[in-house]
Amino acid sequence: MKLEVTRVEVWIAKMKDTPGALAAKLDALTGTGADLDFVFARQSPEKPGTGVVFLAPVKGAKQIAAAKKAKFRKGKRLFTICVTGANKAGMGTAITGAVAAAGLTMEGFSAHVIGRKFVLHIAFKTTAAATKAARILRKL
Repeated sequence: MKLEVTRVEVWIAKMKDTPGALAAKLDALTGTGADLDFVFARQSPEKPGTGVVFLAPVKGAKQIAAAKKAKFRKGKRLFTICVTGANKAGMGTAITGAVAAAGLTMEGFSAHVIGRKFVLHIAFKTTAAATKAARILRKL
């Protein structure tokens, strides 16, 4: 199986858990040329009334300035890879199994199928773990 594996710099922002909060965060990047490949938002059960949004990529001075103005910051403890390939039954098992066999713990995992391809993002706690996972998955 041929997989494309790339490193992704994820940006993170806290937000209120209210209608329109996510739209406002995303709107902050409107007009900057941002073409987001990844957006994930969730409530924060550890702090009711709040949420968090993760997104990527943020590129160039204009996008970075807009992201910072909207209180986004680069994830300093989240090292993420994006894996894409042809969708086949068992791909998730093969990928997560290879990561586990390497002794790596995932901090986060998100997967989607678009047409005949899958796209997944895996986050790790260290850059070394993300680098090792990328190397292993490129060999699958």
